[in-house]
Amino acid sequence: MTRYVIIGAGAVGATLAAELHTAGRSVLLVARGAHLEALRTGLRYLRPDGEHRVAVPVAAAEDVELAEQDVLVLATKAQDAEAALADWAWRPVKDRTAAEVLPVITLQNGLDTERVALRRFATVYGAVIWSPTTYLTAGEVSSPADPAVGVIWIGPHPTGTDARLAAIAEDLRAARHLTEVVPDIERWKAAKLLGILANGLDALYPEGPVRARAAAALRAEARAVYAAAGVEPADPTGETGLDLAAFRTHPIPGRAPTGRSTWQSLRRGVPPETDFLNGEIVLLARLHGGAAPRNAAVQARLHRAVHAESLALDEGDLRAVLPDVDVLVDAAGLAEELAGPTPPVLLDVRWALGDPHGREHHRAGHLPGAVYVDLDTELAAHSADPRDGRHPLPVVADLQTAARRWGVSAERPVVVYDASGGLAAGRAWWLLRWGGHPDVRLLDGGLPAWQAAGLPVEAGEVPDPEPGDVVLTGGALPVLTADEAAELARTGLLLDARAGERYRGEVEPVDPRAGHIPGAVSAPTGDNLDPSGRFRNAGEQGARFAALGVGEGPVGVYCGSGVTAAHQVAALAALGVEAALYPGSWSAWSNDPQRPAATGEQP
Repeated sequence: MTRYVIIGAGAVGATLAAELHTAGRSVLLVARGAHLEALRTGLRYLRPDGEHRVAVPVAAAEDVELAEQDVLVLATKAQDAEAALADWAWRPVKDRTAAEVLPVITLQNGLDTERVALRRFATVYGAVIWSPTTYLTAGEVSSPADPAVGVIWIGPHPTGTDARLAAIAEDLRAARHLTEVVPDIERWKAAKLLGILANGLDALYPEGPVRARAAAALRAEARAVYAAAGVEPADPTGETGLDLAAFRTHPIPGRAPTGRSTWQSLRRGVPPETDFLNGEIVLLARLHGGAAPRNAAVQARLHRAVHAESLALDEGDLRAVLPDVDVLVDAAGLAEELAGPTPPVLLDVRWALGDPHGREHHRAGHLPGAVYVDLDTELAAHSADPRDGRHPLPVVADLQTAARRWGVSAERPVVVYDASGGLAAGRAWWLLRWGGHPDVRLLDGGLPAWQAAGLPVEAGEVPDPEPGDVVLTGGALPVLTADEAAELARTGLLLDARAGERYRGEVEPVDPRAGHIPGAVSAPTGDNLDPSGRFRNAGEQGARFAALGVGEGPVGVYCGSGVTAAHQVAALAALGVEAALYPGSWSAWSNDPQRPAATGEQP
C-alpha cells in the first residue's frame, strides 16, 4: 500500500494529511517543534461544519524510516525546499536511496523547486495546489473549502506522462481534492504564480482599489516577462476538465477570514516566500536581459517591512512603492475593472496637430461606452491674445460642466486614452487631476494596445451618458507662469518636451519663433514610449530622466502648447516625481517679443 510521507505540516501539508488519513490512505506527516508536539494528540481541524480532531500519524524528520512503497510529498515553503530535498534525497531505502527509487511531489509556489528536485530525484512530479487553508496556531489548521477541500494539477517535470500518476490522482481525489493529471505542469505552475504575485500586498496593505490596481500591475509586468522568456502560462479555468464549481469557500464558525500565505508567515514570525513569488519574476526577467521593476519594488519593500517589524502599511506607502498604479492601467487590467463593481468612465481623446477628425476616428471604432472628448474645444480655452498660447487652460467651471457631460463623477475612476500612446489623452489626464479628480489614469498603449490584446471595440455614436456630479476646483497639480518657467530653467530643471529639431530651432511649423526657453533641457515626449507605443518600464524611464538631471530638485515641463507636456508630467508621476506644467508653453513664450529664445543643442 502506498504511504504518503508529507514533509511540512503547515496549512497545505496538514490539510492534505488529514484528508488522506480520513479517506483511509496511509500517511505520515513530518513536523517539528511545538507544532509536532501538539499534533501528537491529534490535529485540530476546523471546517465549515465545525471542529474535528484527526489523529494523523506524525513524526519528526529524524525518526522516519523510508520504504519502497513511499511517495514523498514536499509541502514546505519554497524557500525551505532545497534544504529539505537535500536532506531527504539521500536517505536509505533498503540498499538504495530515496532519490533513486522514490517519487517526490513538489507542492511549492514559484518555478524553482522542480528544477532543484530534479538535480537529485529521478522522478519529480510537479503540482499546483489551490488550498485556501490557514495555519497560525500549533496543532490547528482551518480549511474553509467544501465539498472539495482543494484543487490539484499534477504532472511529471518538466513534461510528459507517467502511468504511476493515475493511482496517486485517485488517492488525492479520495482525499477530497479535485485532481487532474497534466502533461505540461510548468505552464500550470506559471499560471498559479500570476495569481499569487499579490500575496506580499495582501500581507502589508489594506484591501481597496489601490491594492487591486497594484496587483493587476504586478501581473501585467509578469505577463510581459513571460512573453519575453517564451513562457506560456496555462489558463486554469479555461483549460481544465475539472468541475471547479465544487470548490467553494464557506465561513468557519467562530473564525474570521485571514490573509494569504505570506500574511500567515509574517504573523507566525517566519520568513516569507516573496523571493520565490515576485522574486521569481525578477529573476526570469534578468535572465532574459530585462527587468521587472514593479515586482522588484514589492519584493524589496516587503523585506524592509519585515526588517523594521512594520507590517501594517497604508495606501500612501503603496503609492510610493508603485507610483505608476495611479497613472497607468494596462489593457488587461482595464478589462478586469470594466467587468467589476465600479467600472471606470472611459474618455476617448484622439487628437493630433493637423488632424481635426478625432470624432470621425471615434465613430469608426472605440472602446465600448467610451465618450469622445474634443481636445480643442473641451480641454482648452480660447484667447484673442497669442501670448496666452494655442491651448490655454479652460476655466474651471467650464471644465466641470464638460466633465459632468462626459459622465464623470467623484466616486468613479476615469480612464483616458487615444491612439497615439497617450500624447493627446495626457492632456485630459492632467486637466482632470489638476481640477481635483483623484482617480484618473491613462490606458497604457491606448486603443492599439486594447486591440492587440484582442479586446472588443464598437463603432458608431455613443449615447449620452448619465450626467456626472464631479466637483472640480483647480490647482491640484502645480503650474508655472512664464516668469516661473524662466526662473526654473536657471535654478532647477525645465524640460522641453517637443521634438529635438524644434528645440534646436531647426524647424518651427506653427509658432512665430524657433528655438527654446534659455536653460531648458531637451526631453522629447516621444522618448517616454517604447516601440509599441507603451510607456517605458520604470527602470528605463528612470535612467532616462536621471540622465537629463531629474533628481531632488524641482522639475517643470513645457512643449508647444501644453498638450504633450502633460504626457511628460504623467511619465514623471509614474516614477513618483512631481513636475509642474507651463500651460502656455512655447506657443505663449514665442509670441511675447520680450522673451528670449535660444537655439542649438545646448540649454
